[in-house]
Amino acid sequence: MSFFNLPDLPYEYDALEPNIDAKTVEIHYDRHHRGYTNKLNTALEDYKEFAEGKSIEDILGNVDAIPEAIRQKVINVGGGYLNHILYWNQFSKDGGGKPTGDLLEAINKSFGSFDSFKEELNNAAKTVFGSGWAFVVVNGNNELEIVKKANQNSPISDGVTPIIGIDVWEHAYYLNYQNKRPDYIEAVWNIFNWNEITRLYNEAIK
Repeated sequence: MSFFNLPDLPYEYDALEPNIDAKTVEIHYDRHHRGYTNKLNTALEDYKEFAEGKSIEDILGNVDAIPEAIRQKVINVGGGYLNHILYWNQFSKDGGGKPTGDLLEAINKSFGSFDSFKEELNNAAKTVFGSGWAFVVVNGNNELEIVKKANQNSPISDGVTPIIGIDVWEHAYYLNYQNKRPDYIEAVWNIFNWNEITRLYNEAIK
């Protein structure tokens, strides 16, 4: 039984070039993201009563309710499933620049300026030790924060809502950037889809 499906990639594999190359997108989406999806469904298949009718946000938002026998597995692969949905949707071949309106105001309020926000997010992503993510989240006070998470842990499990996620697992960038993680981090700013990120922000503050 499949509780969760792999969403379609919202663009062609080569749409994000030269910032993220086509082969990296193909491998990252079709092997890694698909793998998390399949492993999540496998983990849940003997726990139909627990999983049925729940979104992945429901499940990861209350990890204590996950049956103990599969809890860590679901945190790992469920986080990988959800984090990558955010990751792909936040990019566009027509992205880049900076946001406007309420999101830019919120950035200025929380970080002082867009440039300061960019610097802080970049520093967070650069300094994740090993594999993990740097996220921009909306907290319980509807304010923006930057958080780092190890592995595939989701900020949703902390009661906050991610609106940006920079994946710094090596599979996200190593084919093109090798060990130059900072170059990859700088490049993603050229493809951020601020319309989608703003939509997520507006949903989070409702």
